[in-house]
Amino acid sequence: MSEHDKTHPDHRDIGRDLDLFSFHEYAPGSVFWHPKGMVIFQELMSLIEENLKSGEFGEYGEVSTPILVKSDLWKISGHWDKFKENMFALKVDEQDYALKPMNCPETALIYAAKVRSYRDLPIRLAETTSKLHRNEVSGSLGGLLRVRQLSMDDAHIFCSMDQVEQEISYIIKLIEKVHSHFGFKFEYHLGTRPDNHIGSQKTWDEAEEFLAKALKANGIKFKVKEKDGAFYGPKLDINTKDSLGREWTVPTVQLDFNLPERFKLEYVGQDGSRIRPVMIHRAIYGTFERFVGVLLEHFKGILPPWLHPVQAALLPVGETHYSYAKEVFDELKGKRIRVELFDSDETVSKRVREAELQKVPYILVLGDEEKKSGSVAVRRRGLKNQEKIGLAEFIKKIKEEIYQRKS
Repeated sequence: MSEHDKTHPDHRDIGRDLDLFSFHEYAPGSVFWHPKGMVIFQELMSLIEENLKSGEFGEYGEVSTPILVKSDLWKISGHWDKFKENMFALKVDEQDYALKPMNCPETALIYAAKVRSYRDLPIRLAETTSKLHRNEVSGSLGGLLRVRQLSMDDAHIFCSMDQVEQEISYIIKLIEKVHSHFGFKFEYHLGTRPDNHIGSQKTWDEAEEFLAKALKANGIKFKVKEKDGAFYGPKLDINTKDSLGREWTVPTVQLDFNLPERFKLEYVGQDGSRIRPVMIHRAIYGTFERFVGVLLEHFKGILPPWLHPVQAALLPVGETHYSYAKEVFDELKGKRIRVELFDSDETVSKRVREAELQKVPYILVLGDEEKKSGSVAVRRRGLKNQEKIGLAEFIKKIKEEIYQRKS
């Protein structure tokens, strides 16, 4: 690794060094997640799912939609006309199909599957496990930061006009709570009608006004980015700076009056009239791939214990200490602590160095004294001194840190 890379670590180098993921010529722009990388992926997903299930930000229902869809759907939504060059299109039974680049049209079909009442709104449908495909040009692909197959913590909210402000408030609070675990601070940018858009100017003006009003009502300062909205509605990009001072767009929120019109979505109002709902698109991480790439570079691979694939490394001093190390290993595993046994013929100092290179948060050295007293000699990542404490005390300490998801 060059000196420049040491100052500005590349997530691809970190991913290789920590055995998180790899890329292969057989699937350009797609990630091969290794077991340790999937730990990070799953921890991030769990954080989102826990917050959605809490009800603190409104009640969500989880959905799943097909990956391969007829072009007819994309023609209704406008993607076939406005986004086709970024879609993977193919023929099936002499009909045009495409791999889905986003979930919104199919989520609209779920909404339309039954008659909806004003009493049902808002309806929040999340698809946190979705796989999307976008045909990015090969020259633009860059590790996790720009991929062709992507995973998104996606959700779509169908609500009435007078519920928009509350729903935007819920989303902002959810974004800030989730990202508080990473220490990010945000700037909000409102993207307005692009040249390549669907829908009337009146509809766009109304949508932009609604989104700006909701932001102001929540005390959010924002900048306007002219012509930077999605083709179907104004977009709220929420940007952060990482530890290297680089700016990234992570969460996104879009307010959409156009897809409900195109799909003829309705709900029955209190007076029996048929009313179009508003559709809100939102992603808290943006995409998992890009977010993991940003996180790895932000933390320089030094992930907090709750997110690190190996939370504790066990180093028995010699062969006579292996049985005790195995007891400690089983105890930690039983407490749902991710632990790895660094047992080899190498010296303890070399194994400590190996664990440090893996950026493991806690290194536990186990020798005669630890075996005799049922304790562990703990070295916290980045510190040279060791602390001898009881195993139960160490478990309590690390469990509390993991539970609180400290960054």
